[in-house]
Amino acid sequence: MTTESLARGPAPQRLIVVGSGIAGLYSALLAAEAGAEVVLLTKGALADSNTYYAQGGISAVLDEPAPGDTVAAHIADTLTAGAGHCNEEAVRVLCTEARLDIAGLGRFGVEFDLDDDGDPALGLEAAHSAPRILHAGGDATGAGVAAGLIRTVLDFQAAGKIQVIGHAHVTSLSLGGLQGGRVVGANFLHDGRHLGVHGDSVLLATGGAGQLFAQTTNPSVATADGLALAWRVGAAVADLEFFQFHPTCMVLPAEAREVEGNNDPLLISEAVRGEGAILVDARGHRFMPGYHPDAELAPRDVVSRSIALHLAKLGDPNGHVFLDATVIEGQKGCGFLAKRFPTLSERTRQAGVDWTQELVPVAPAAHYWMGGVVTDLHGRTSVPGLLAAGEVACTGVQGANRLASNSLLEGLVFGRRAVDAFLSGDRDAAGPVAPLESMESVGGLPLAHLVSSSGFSRQALRRLMTAKAGVLRDGQLLAEAAEVLGSWEGEVLPLNVPDSLDVREHEDSNLLLAAQLLVHAARERRESLGAHYRSDSVREPAAVDDFDKRYTMSRKVSLVHD
Repeated sequence: MTTESLARGPAPQRLIVVGSGIAGLYSALLAAEAGAEVVLLTKGALADSNTYYAQGGISAVLDEPAPGDTVAAHIADTLTAGAGHCNEEAVRVLCTEARLDIAGLGRFGVEFDLDDDGDPALGLEAAHSAPRILHAGGDATGAGVAAGLIRTVLDFQAAGKIQVIGHAHVTSLSLGGLQGGRVVGANFLHDGRHLGVHGDSVLLATGGAGQLFAQTTNPSVATADGLALAWRVGAAVADLEFFQFHPTCMVLPAEAREVEGNNDPLLISEAVRGEGAILVDARGHRFMPGYHPDAELAPRDVVSRSIALHLAKLGDPNGHVFLDATVIEGQKGCGFLAKRFPTLSERTRQAGVDWTQELVPVAPAAHYWMGGVVTDLHGRTSVPGLLAAGEVACTGVQGANRLASNSLLEGLVFGRRAVDAFLSGDRDAAGPVAPLESMESVGGLPLAHLVSSSGFSRQALRRLMTAKAGVLRDGQLLAEAAEVLGSWEGEVLPLNVPDSLDVREHEDSNLLLAAQLLVHAARERRESLGAHYRSDSVREPAAVDDFDKRYTMSRKVSLVHD
């Protein structure tokens, strides 16, 4: 393929930021504010990100915390949620430095909700030991934060401080330098052309990969692009077996789900179940009491697993159950739902369901990937010149199960630290990351062989991953998933960059690679841990070393040049 290059003049050090969620926007602003030349590439519009859809808030212990709250308590809560699998130093950094970046957001135009006294209104969420959750616009924090940052980015663009290139799908990273192993730029599709931009470092802030599964809270742009970009230049990845699922995401009608790109996610908050809503199956049977004594109020992962188990028993792993909120209206009076949940009432109505009188179809939905590209505490990956922050990165701070409202915070804290490393000139690789194995086969089968008789499609991939590598897993299901994924390599080459101007072909390649990596990691971890649940789990308590073992993988760098 031929690639046109964006000219570079005698400018200061140039940082290329890929992605426009909270990590990408905040990092770009910090770098530009410090005088660096910044090029911000985003696959869609600036608002197309997981951040924009985040209903929850940002956790932080502020200079004036809630009574009884401390940084130590935030650290302890994060470690507990992570199921013993966190990088404790990363957690300490996250919780200690949180207040710095909350202040940074304020400097860039983000306004948080205030209480009657004019102080930050701090909310309490599950698994937090004290109120420490900042919100913007109530249940629309992500949109509020994104809007504030986007306004400032556009101001910086108008002032010539940031070059924003929208609808730019990055297809590959450029390697160069004295040894030929340093990331020195990014190649991307834009307006039907292959373009390239050179820089001193590339910061990946591309978010997650919810589009791997049949139901997801992520927007359609979440196709594992950053993970694939990093893997193809030899960066180490880890903890890919840990994918968090939200238990109750509204399911669109079948005809709507078959339309590609129709993935406007609608989470039905736990607060609805807290007010008294119950879960029933297609026969009207309330099933949760049979799975956990707390029924619908059990922890999020328990509810997700119970729904998946119940659907599997019914022989429909890709199916859905129903949330019955009509009981709330019956108990608390007509109009209560509209008053208590105005946004959800409007959104469900727009989707064709009057939840005051009808059941809402729901299913567990892929929500957040704890694993990703391995970084140190300064956002540096194992490849020189390549940085990563946010959901695409694996700092170890989330462990095996993310604590609510720590995801936006991670993008802020480690995005800033990556920029600090870039500005200081300390941009080399994070040091040796010993891989579990260097993989020429990521699906458990050699690359390039049989073509599946059913053929690859995104619907087929999502249904496969949901049924065999989703909330419920066992060795047999994962082996079957690996075989089917491997059979698709004849159609969609996961390790190669498609020579195509079609963004969908690039996304398909990235999704297949991510699916294979996830399945491989899930097969390696035979015990259940955090968000990774295997029904055939090793029953004996694992030794600490095995329990905490990080299944790190990296592709042989030599393959990049084959």
